[in-house]
Amino acid sequence: MPDILQSTPLRESLPVLLAALAFLCLAGGGILALTDYPELARQVWLVGAGSVFVVLVIDILRALVNGRMGVDAIAALSIGVGLALGENLAAAIVAVMYAGGQLLESFAEGRARRDMTALLGRVSRTAMLYHSQALESVPIESLKPQDRILVRKGEVVPADGRLLAATAVLDLSALTGESLPVPIQMGYEVPSGATVLGDAFDLLVLRGSKESTYAGIVRLVEQAQASRAPMARLADRYALVFLGVTLLLSGGAWWWSGDATRALAVLVVATPCPLILAVPVAVIAGMSRAASHGVLVKTAGALEALAAVTTVVVDKTGTVTSARPEVSEVRPQPGFTPDRVLALAASLDQASGHVAAEALVRAATIRGLSLTLPQGVIEEAGRGLSGLVGGVKVVLGGSGYVSSQLLAGEDFARADIDNGTAVVAVGIDGRAAGFILLSDPIRADAGDTISAFRAGGVRRIVMASGDRTDVAEKASASLGLDAVAGDLAPEDKVGLIRRERASGVVMMVGDGVNDAPALALADVGVAIGARGSAASSEAADVVLLADDLSRLPLACGIAKRSRKIARQSAIAGLVLSGGAMVMAAFGYLTPVQGALLQEVIDVAVILNALRALRG
Repeated sequence: MPDILQSTPLRESLPVLLAALAFLCLAGGGILALTDYPELARQVWLVGAGSVFVVLVIDILRALVNGRMGVDAIAALSIGVGLALGENLAAAIVAVMYAGGQLLESFAEGRARRDMTALLGRVSRTAMLYHSQALESVPIESLKPQDRILVRKGEVVPADGRLLAATAVLDLSALTGESLPVPIQMGYEVPSGATVLGDAFDLLVLRGSKESTYAGIVRLVEQAQASRAPMARLADRYALVFLGVTLLLSGGAWWWSGDATRALAVLVVATPCPLILAVPVAVIAGMSRAASHGVLVKTAGALEALAAVTTVVVDKTGTVTSARPEVSEVRPQPGFTPDRVLALAASLDQASGHVAAEALVRAATIRGLSLTLPQGVIEEAGRGLSGLVGGVKVVLGGSGYVSSQLLAGEDFARADIDNGTAVVAVGIDGRAAGFILLSDPIRADAGDTISAFRAGGVRRIVMASGDRTDVAEKASASLGLDAVAGDLAPEDKVGLIRRERASGVVMMVGDGVNDAPALALADVGVAIGARGSAASSEAADVVLLADDLSRLPLACGIAKRSRKIARQSAIAGLVLSGGAMVMAAFGYLTPVQGALLQEVIDVAVILNALRALRG
């Protein structure tokens, strides 16, 4: 029901209390009528119908203040007119069915939101911080990047961080829906919100609590719950049309027949509109269904857009290719050693959340290299980062970016590097220090995901990458894509999305900060991972919580089914209601019969909408 009281407990219990009061009054009045107390029965029905009428009027006034108007007005009119004409029984039946319908809708929405709201009760409050070689319990709000904390067995990880122990075993079900324990190796990132199943471990904080993965998910869930689908907003406009048609038909029946009860019969048979009940239930059910598979749809409108996708644009690194690249070789320039180049680059990369950063940190840890916490780190999206490591200026990223920050006359010597290899250039104290070569294999699920997209009706699939075109083409050779675009800066990806949107509904899938502008422009932006500080997750419409691309075609299928069920329920309900209204206008239904018939229709369409939770 609309928000009537500010107190949350009262607001949540109001549908139950109102439905119970209306039902008890209807039943009590019926018993009194059967035991020869007709006048007392009328008074009891008056109490039940009047209570619902008062609540309806308050709701309608609040809606008008907010610029909204719906078919709740028909319910209020039918109850009010029924009481005015002395048809207290008909008014009481309408009141019971209206209150019951609202209770059923409330139950349906609560059931549909369960998978989404399960996330919200798991936020940690404190963390064990290493301070002067001792442990100190501190509020998680005080954590900052580069802090070192201890996370104990059974605790929820309070902030995103880099694992400093050899291994950790985590329960990621609250984040990804994955029910099995997940082992994490040293150097990998540990997301906040995960539960520690194995031994305690030390964690290097990468982001504060407000920018953490879990905080980001909580924000996304709250945003999703507050959203209204374009289809639901359209339903409001249809409701106004329906209200006008109802008033014309009821007024016409009264004028033609001279019988006010015919007008009342038309009103009660139109109360309330299945369009308003069915659409939100089906949409929220679809969002819940997607969330249970690790796909968080941030808005109800995004769910509808998912159902209409015809073109998919995917980023390469961390999306089509593995999210866990590996360092295959370190090639130093003259005057540098492989270990020094890797140690300084990995030390700087501790401050980065990029997938390549994990590879460097992990490789340095495996080699037993000592890492230093960086200072003054500056990261430029899609280009590289720079900072101080033990007083040494380190720059890493693309060769062009690194070369632009070297001393005059410094440049990288030519190197024989395979065209399909990803390369990180490293500069140290203004000198060209070397290259770090990364192997980034195609994800195991990429081929099946593309096939599933094709089977689901996607006509065109394009890869967009900031890497060299030859690297991108080699990575995609076995996938059967329709097009590959490489050497793309963030603004180039935006241009690509704009061109693709000219011929269809576009989904953009990416995981990096440099993908954020394209994700925001696409009809549906999908971010891989829910890292709260990542611009990609903030710009995206959908966040893939599980590291499993195959869930995206599944989410599209869920969206299509939810939209189909919503439309089916709304259209069927309106057609049936319209037919019943015509019958009432010609005198074939009494107000009591009309009220009972309409509420059977309403219950049927809500139950049909709930099918979106299954299958």
